[in-house]
Amino acid sequence: MKLRRLTRKRATDEVYEALRDAILSRGFKPGERLQVEEIALKLGVSLTPVRHSVQRLCTEGLVEIRPRSGTFVATLTGEDIQSTFEVRCALECLAAELAIPRMSRAIAAEFDELLALLRQPVSDEEALRKHEQANSDLHQTLLQASGNKRLEEVYAGLNAHLTIARIHASESRKTDTASESPFQSKEWQARFTQEQAEHEEIVAALKAKQVQRAQESLRNHIYRAKDAMMSSFAAVSAPATARAGRKPDGAAPSKRKRSRS
Repeated sequence: MKLRRLTRKRATDEVYEALRDAILSRGFKPGERLQVEEIALKLGVSLTPVRHSVQRLCTEGLVEIRPRSGTFVATLTGEDIQSTFEVRCALECLAAELAIPRMSRAIAAEFDELLALLRQPVSDEEALRKHEQANSDLHQTLLQASGNKRLEEVYAGLNAHLTIARIHASESRKTDTASESPFQSKEWQARFTQEQAEHEEIVAALKAKQVQRAQESLRNHIYRAKDAMMSSFAAVSAPATARAGRKPDGAAPSKRKRSRS
């Protein structure tokens, strides 16, 4: 793992940002042990800012400090994913309610540009990275359109955990030996098509300024994404838990009432 050396300006903040970025960009994998002394040496700082940064990351839930074992990048359970998506759904539905009265041509144009990016085919990991960024930007645009800075801050913390969950999900593609190109599978293509239709419907509801329709579209999209991620997570965790003699940790598909538009 390569880390850039830091300047002495605000070392603690720089260390924190460097470690956080490394975790969220897959530089450090879920469950990987963080060697504080090695990190300090690579970054060119003392142990103090690294330890302070680790404490901040622990507060965010991105790092786990295990007594007598060490410091590790956080791992997720099925219950973690379930609860994270439930909170995400609540936040985005609130954002839609606040954003619709503020919808403008400029915001609508931003959504249209992102939809165009999301229509681009995904055939390799690099294209997937760009697709995931556009996906994240679309939802972030919704949060920004709400005009509620506190809501954005809460969502930002939650988004870190969603990124960890996506890292777990990406591992399922690497362990898939049935096909050299999983992006060409019928399952992937069906999921891609469904996701695109969901995004189109969400944006259409926002532009039409229909709150209930937008919220229902968001619920369908978010819980479908949650179920897909739970499936990928189970595929990754099953081999490890089988070796440990435990059942994979998961959660049953969500049951929710549909609201009437």
